[in-house]
Amino acid sequence: MHDILMVSGTRPEVIKLAPLYHALRATSWARPCWLHTGQHDAMARQMHGCFDIVPDLSLNRGGESLTEFSAGCRLQLDAILASRSWSLTVVQGDTESTYLGALTSFYQHVPVAHVEAGLRTGNLQRPFPEEGLRQMISRITRFHFAPTDRAAASLHEEGIPSPLVTVTGNTVVDAQHWVVKHRRIRRSVRGRGHLLVTAHRRENWGSDMEAICRAVAEVARRHPDLPVHFPVHLNPVVQRPVHAILGDLDNVLLTPPMDYLQMQQALVDAWLVLTDSGGLQEEAPTFGVPLLVLRNETERPEAIERGCARLAGTQSERIVAQVEALWNDREEYMRMCHAGNPFGDGHACEHIERVLHDALRVAETAPMATVA
Repeated sequence: MHDILMVSGTRPEVIKLAPLYHALRATSWARPCWLHTGQHDAMARQMHGCFDIVPDLSLNRGGESLTEFSAGCRLQLDAILASRSWSLTVVQGDTESTYLGALTSFYQHVPVAHVEAGLRTGNLQRPFPEEGLRQMISRITRFHFAPTDRAAASLHEEGIPSPLVTVTGNTVVDAQHWVVKHRRIRRSVRGRGHLLVTAHRRENWGSDMEAICRAVAEVARRHPDLPVHFPVHLNPVVQRPVHAILGDLDNVLLTPPMDYLQMQQALVDAWLVLTDSGGLQEEAPTFGVPLLVLRNETERPEAIERGCARLAGTQSERIVAQVEALWNDREEYMRMCHAGNPFGDGHACEHIERVLHDALRVAETAPMATVA
């Protein structure tokens, strides 16, 4: 039996690691141990409940700043990794928890498996600090589970040997399949549905956020019968322009951030999604909902290439023009609906489990090296 440490601390990490945790628990060879770093405590714990997960280990978060969190997390992770003979550490994505889990495991000579490896924009400032973290994690990872061929190609271009990289699809699609089955997510509206908007990324703060809000306001005014649902991030930098520009429009519903199940239901019921979120770029195609990316670049270009998403940028006129084009051209809209999801088919965890099982079995049976 192999002890596998699964490190997560944020909402997206829980979502994308949960189906793998359940897949490993169902095997006869793996004993997964879920560790919660406490990086985003309340939101992450809400996700634990959604996916029927009770953390085996929870760290104490010291201080509010990222620096204080990182220092305390690293010390506690080091003690846990030294406490038993771990076969593997699994991390996901590009958060501070991900980086600390990988780095501490590297120092303790525990192999690292990186789920959702190889995402790149090539610009260390966009997104910040995620682009830098994901590149650094790749240097110390043993098992690179790339969601797409493009992500795998990025790793190869950086010198990662091909045998260490496996294209699996993205586990976020596995998570969607899990909640459809276990939480009965179904379309609940008739007709066109609503326009779903999210915007929160740091690089869009300020004038870009205001431009996005003006575009949404213009669309809402042009189509007063179109419901617009906008779950607003709690950061005041986002709250202020959203409420100032959109707060008085009758068909715009501003709500607190949605939990995962609420967001999946909102996606199923949507006509179109406007977002700067990376996760929604992966999730909307599962339900056949076209998406406009409110950014000037994306580390998920596969959605653009497949035709299920388009880059809309952050200029008001361009955003409005793209929404109007889809409103008026049903044939083009339906092409986007039926483009399919380039990020996976819901079987990513099966691929990951198989690779880890085979690799750890080989390591277990390999002959001991002799000392001269």
